[in-house]
Amino acid sequence: MSSRFPAVVLVLLLVVPFFAACVDSRLPTELLVFTAVDGSSVEVDAEIAKSREEQAQGLMWRKKLEDGKGMLFWYAADTRMHFWMKNTLVPLSIAFIDSSGTIREIYDMKPGDLSVVSSTISMRYALEVPSGWFDRVALEPGCRLDAESLALLKAIR
Repeated sequence: MSSRFPAVVLVLLLVVPFFAACVDSRLPTELLVFTAVDGSSVEVDAEIAKSREEQAQGLMWRKKLEDGKGMLFWYAADTRMHFWMKNTLVPLSIAFIDSSGTIREIYDMKPGDLSVVSSTISMRYALEVPSGWFDRVALEPGCRLDAESLALLKAIR
């Protein structure tokens, strides 16, 4: 048996639990409400990613994401956004949302795809949900967050 064996075991005992905790971490959520094409209300329970670290982690390593759940990437100012699917295991759709709470663009993204999906202009928020969810709930560009949800997002610091 190698003399390095105990050191390798010790490293694994320290690193694996830390990695597992990072992979399964969930952020605080907020219930956001959009008005759909038909005028109905559509709710999404969104984890709010504010810090660079939270945004860099995003939905990486998640094995599933249920309809009605997602992650909102919150920015303090409008910015041109760029996303990819490195280490992301589930197919996602992403909506780029402006500071008035209006969905401006929606794109589908494939697991593990390293292609960059960018907003065409500066936006305030991005919302990732299970692939096809926006179509299933009749949300498209032009649909908006309700006033209460938008106020909630504007109050985040």
